[in-house]
Amino acid sequence: MSDRDQITLKEALRAAIWAKGLTPEQMARVEADTVETFVPKGGYVCRKGDMVEHWLGIIDGMIKMTNFSASGKSVAFTGVPQGGWFGEGTVLKNEKLKYDAIALRDSRIARMPAATFMWLLDNSLPFTRFLLMQLNERLGQFIGTVENDRLLNPDTRVARCLASMFHSHLYPGLEKIVQISQEELGLLSGSSRQRANQALQLLEKEGLLSLDYGGIRILDLEGLRRYEA
Repeated sequence: MSDRDQITLKEALRAAIWAKGLTPEQMARVEADTVETFVPKGGYVCRKGDMVEHWLGIIDGMIKMTNFSASGKSVAFTGVPQGGWFGEGTVLKNEKLKYDAIALRDSRIARMPAATFMWLLDNSLPFTRFLLMQLNERLGQFIGTVENDRLLNPDTRVARCLASMFHSHLYPGLEKIVQISQEELGLLSGSSRQRANQALQLLEKEGLLSLDYGGIRILDLEGLRRYEA
């Protein structure tokens, strides 16, 4: 995507699901208060232990929410692609972050101040309804992630990991071609790049996806969601 084709911060805000029910005055405050930052691949969007200051959205790119053990082993909770917003639970509780958010590729991040987020919560019923749904869907996503990690083999984890990115509420901006590398998919599914590649080859033979240049084309989303090896 060229610089000319890139979505602007204002366009990204207005395209968000939660923005649909805002009044013009509320939208104006959101646009005035929200800023954009650039985070290079491997950089931190936010760090565990920091006090939360913003609600975060992905204008372009992808991040992973992760934690590291004392020995340095990492555990990825989920990936957040373009169009996704995260961190609402920490903003609501006004507590320190309990995870790192790391850019899997160069990413543009929208940062809405916590004060603006709370003002919307107090003044917009549609925004409050959105947050209730967001928190409910996020809980379901994390329950599914724990189940996948503990019960499923690598092939099935890769399939479910891809399917989880197609969530009309959490990640409304994703197209049927996922621009994700095998390394990124391995990090998100708890597999090596080589093992993720093997799983993708198998899923392609099953007719669930095709490996296109620069991404993965989803051919059967429901099949990925149901897949068990």
